[in-house]
Amino acid sequence: MLKKLKKNILGRWSLPALALMLVVLAVFYFTGRAEKMDPSLEVSRPTDNCTSILVGRLASVDGSTMTTHTCDCGLCDWTWRHVPAARHKPGETRKIYHISQFKTWPPTEGLKWDLVKKDFTGLEIPEVPYTYAYHHGMFGYMNEKQVAIGESTIGNVRKLDNPTPTPAFDITMLTIIAMERASTAREAIKIMGELAEKYGYGFHDNGEMLAVADPKEVWIFEIIPVGPLWTPQSGKPGAVWCAQRVPDDQVSVCPNESRIGEIDLNNPDYFMASPNVISCAVENGLYDPASGQPFNWKKAYSPINESATSSNGRYQRLWRFFDLVAPSLKLSPNTPNMDLPFSVKPDRKISLADVINMTRDRSYGTPFDPVKGIRGGPFKNPNYYRQTRTICDSRAEYTTVTQCRDWLPDPIGGIVWISFGSQDTACYMPFYAGVTELPHSFSIGDHWVFNRDSARWAFDYVDFHVQVIYSEAIKDVEQAILKYEKPVIDQIQEIDRKATELYKKNPKEAAKFLTGFCLNNAQNVVKAWWDLGDQLLVKYNHLYLYNVEKRTYQRRFPAYPDLWQKAVRAFDVLFESEEKK
Repeated sequence: MLKKLKKNILGRWSLPALALMLVVLAVFYFTGRAEKMDPSLEVSRPTDNCTSILVGRLASVDGSTMTTHTCDCGLCDWTWRHVPAARHKPGETRKIYHISQFKTWPPTEGLKWDLVKKDFTGLEIPEVPYTYAYHHGMFGYMNEKQVAIGESTIGNVRKLDNPTPTPAFDITMLTIIAMERASTAREAIKIMGELAEKYGYGFHDNGEMLAVADPKEVWIFEIIPVGPLWTPQSGKPGAVWCAQRVPDDQVSVCPNESRIGEIDLNNPDYFMASPNVISCAVENGLYDPASGQPFNWKKAYSPINESATSSNGRYQRLWRFFDLVAPSLKLSPNTPNMDLPFSVKPDRKISLADVINMTRDRSYGTPFDPVKGIRGGPFKNPNYYRQTRTICDSRAEYTTVTQCRDWLPDPIGGIVWISFGSQDTACYMPFYAGVTELPHSFSIGDHWVFNRDSARWAFDYVDFHVQVIYSEAIKDVEQAILKYEKPVIDQIQEIDRKATELYKKNPKEAAKFLTGFCLNNAQNVVKAWWDLGDQLLVKYNHLYLYNVEKRTYQRRFPAYPDLWQKAVRAFDVLFESEEKK
């Protein structure tokens, strides 16, 4: 059979000739497609894997709203800090800085959040009397009023890009101002939208989506620049934006794709938008009112005409999410992503643990399984096969899961759960909205300098050792997660109760209690992950199995799977003649 296969593939063609032919065909095909498309109407497609999940309060097990953010980059800043609340005198101003999601500085030069102040835009806006305390990493994630945010880059048609420094706001700065000033999700959206309209949006960023939540509501907010010629003197809005509320009993997701379709601005309970939401599309040839078709936000500003199947798994996260939460809908992976629903009612209510598990999803058992056949190598490593983009992402700087709960005081009701690095090899740690500090180890470190004082490096240390022998080492990580993550999730209800009792007597004592709990837990987890990394190094050294307790080792363990060994032999036979040439 192998000889027949070899004959059919090679025939009278050598491998170099076949390769050249395929390259020529590919160039011809894609060149032909490009000629038919106005380059300015192409979508600047994100290369990141920032998945944001949204859960309405009536769709969750405990009544909390939830959002997530996989901060995917592979080279970005991963540090976190807590910003305390502050009171401001009349006449004070707030300086606005250009903040790139991707720019970092060597640790010897200082922390990113101090160095960004060197990139002052020249704009100062009136300060408000009181700014809320909040926690932030790459973006603002949770403030003391339980306003929560998750992010996902969505891109836009290229003609609307504005890479000039004229716009004062980028997405990071918008989220920080929202954290400082908003007491509800709606307020956050209006604050960000109005600032972007007045002072411009773009420079470092193009199309972006934010999952904006409070204890009552969850919204998808999408914002896009309006082109490189915009100036504040133009009299036109410096951004175009739209927001749609997720129904309380439903869930949604944004996997780097615009999610808002047809809009109804006569229904303000579910839709908000900038005044130029339709006129901007008309002016730029993105929508024709005379067509008789209703205006569709994503089709106008950020169309991605792919499905899970047509993209060979590159755009399968949207379908995969709905397949996980509502399998009864039997949505086909062949369905164009633009036609998939904005949100769905899940088959069963979603718990915090469910959401965390979804952030670790690798699409196993689907047509886009990254370890199917020999894709994952001998140890079924899902990070080898990069064609499929899964919700779990090995390049994640960190991942957040936010919870907002209306039956508790704000400092206790809000929680942001943080894990560093790849979700499958990390542990989620909770930080209440009312804590007054984050661990020092969260505020330091970068990709280029190994640092045992940095929390992130503990998780990368484990992840690095797991990659070598994934199918075996991931079992050790899963046991550590059961030991350090699940008990804390189970303990939260009791922590809530104790904190609430203290809060009724003295809010400061409640904050002290919560801060102590979160810092102590994070310290224990980070130490455990450093220890786990050491253990993995010893246990699987040389691809043997070392038993520390018995002081023995097995040279032939773990066995290489038969399928992988057969595939190696098959390819050896198939190409042996070419090697002889």
